[in-house]
Amino acid sequence: MPSLLIDNATLPDGRSGQQLLVVDGRIADIGPSLAAPADCSRVDAGGWLLSASFVDPHFHLDAALSFGLPRVNDSGTLLEGIALWGELKPQLTQQALVDRAMAYCDWAVGKGLLAIRSHVDVCDDRLLAVEALLEVRKRVAPYLDLQLVAFPQDGVLRSPNALANLQRALDMGVDVVGGIPHFERTMAEGAESVRLLCELAAERGLRVDMHCDETDDPMSRHIETLAFHTQRLGLHGRVTASHVTSMHSMDNYYVSKLLPLIAEAGVHVVANPLINITLQGRHDTYPKRRGMTRVPELMAAGVNVGFGHDCVLDPWYSMGSADMLEVAQMGLHVAQMTSQAQMRRCFDAVTANAAALMGLDRHGLAVGCDADLVLLQARDPVEAIRLRASRLWVMRRGRIVARTPAATASLDLPGRPSTVDWTLQR
Repeated sequence: MPSLLIDNATLPDGRSGQQLLVVDGRIADIGPSLAAPADCSRVDAGGWLLSASFVDPHFHLDAALSFGLPRVNDSGTLLEGIALWGELKPQLTQQALVDRAMAYCDWAVGKGLLAIRSHVDVCDDRLLAVEALLEVRKRVAPYLDLQLVAFPQDGVLRSPNALANLQRALDMGVDVVGGIPHFERTMAEGAESVRLLCELAAERGLRVDMHCDETDDPMSRHIETLAFHTQRLGLHGRVTASHVTSMHSMDNYYVSKLLPLIAEAGVHVVANPLINITLQGRHDTYPKRRGMTRVPELMAAGVNVGFGHDCVLDPWYSMGSADMLEVAQMGLHVAQMTSQAQMRRCFDAVTANAAALMGLDRHGLAVGCDADLVLLQARDPVEAIRLRASRLWVMRRGRIVARTPAATASLDLPGRPSTVDWTLQR
């Protein structure tokens, strides 16, 4: 692979006029004036923001783009979505699953999203979705990192054969152990499922990512149990608690105990702003709870927090477009993270933080990292979120794989400029 020099880039940390040298698909050097090999090709970043590619640490690729099949979720609730997915599962075919997932992966690449962790339901004894997404993972590997979670949607203890199916899925090559303790029949069964699944992951040397306390019930406290077993089994840094929306409803005293336990165990947390704000609080009148977990408090406690898209055009969510900047924008609004530093942390939540919880060690803007990059029509991360900036080009291992024209608007107003500059210098 020939070397490449990227000229005149602005980096998320504020450095401008930077060059990046890419050799063999990795970043070989960064600086304002680099010595490039004689046969090096060049690309001009035009002073725009160059970022590491976006990462989605929580998604459901098996359900993506299935909106309206077999019907629409009229109530908009989480439970009706689960019931609707149960109605759809017997009608699924492997080819349809592959086709929808491949289409979504194309959307993702166009938006600069080059790494996705997808939960895949293992409660169907046929494991059609597992087989389909393993095939998709193989097909998209040249341009997208797809990590799969064995997810017992109907409860690993509640659903017949779910545990055996989960183990079969891991044997087939699924990467991560999943769970959903709050959906088990009792709180005790939920706690038992956490213990069982964490021990299974420890035995196999795998990561854990559990749908944990995705409820408005402040007494759903499986996150505490997950942190305990993470600590007990030495799984620090390998466990993720997804959603944790019950924390939004918990009292401050209990949370003051809980936050240090999560941080001490090295448990990552994923919030899903678009979906949490849509599904939670459905039983409230007013005041109505937002539902998203306590993102700024978790970050302040030293917990690594990522933002996930969760759903796109499926039984739970009828919108979405694989745009992680939309996710970051909703996250900062819901969490009221509106200082400059906090908004930059929301950008990190869909890039560096998400990569860290997935274990993507070569993701980033540093020497030795993979040249998986996105050029954004913005001058800094805050502006990128505000504008949901155009992805001028997307690069995978040093090769441009997608381009989007710059966003412009022509005006036909007497005495006014002929074009709109969407960026405003601060």
